[in-house]
Amino acid sequence: MHGETYIFVDNEEFKKLITQNALYEFDIHHNHYYGVPKKQLNERIKEGKIVIKDVDVNGTENLVKILRKDMKVVTIFLKVPKEELRKRLESRIDKPSEEEINLRLSRFDFEESKIENYDYIIENTDLEKTIEKVIEIINNN
Repeated sequence: MHGETYIFVDNEEFKKLITQNALYEFDIHHNHYYGVPKKQLNERIKEGKIVIKDVDVNGTENLVKILRKDMKVVTIFLKVPKEELRKRLESRIDKPSEEEINLRLSRFDFEESKIENYDYIIENTDLEKTIEKVIEIINNN
């Protein structure tokens, strides 16, 4: 498994992508724009690749509505305890501020409230085990 994790563009370029209808879905949270570009996703699908996207709960809901009629979509919720999420945020290389950490944690309950919309739920407390479970899900679907 390999590929681009994120494609970074400035806010001006992102707004152009929105007006050009170049995104399957987009959202603004944590004071940042996030979205799924149609071009890159379609290219991977045409190549016969299995596409894995890290998308928030709103994006997942939108992508399922858009894509499920044309292809197989499997959703996985990576569940982590709130205190573990705080530790991970505090230890990030980019060192988010306390305000940024609190902003991200403020969505925790909302995200967890959407868990029933997912096909699979994985307790994401051990990276190796999480990867094994994701691979198992891919192989069984």
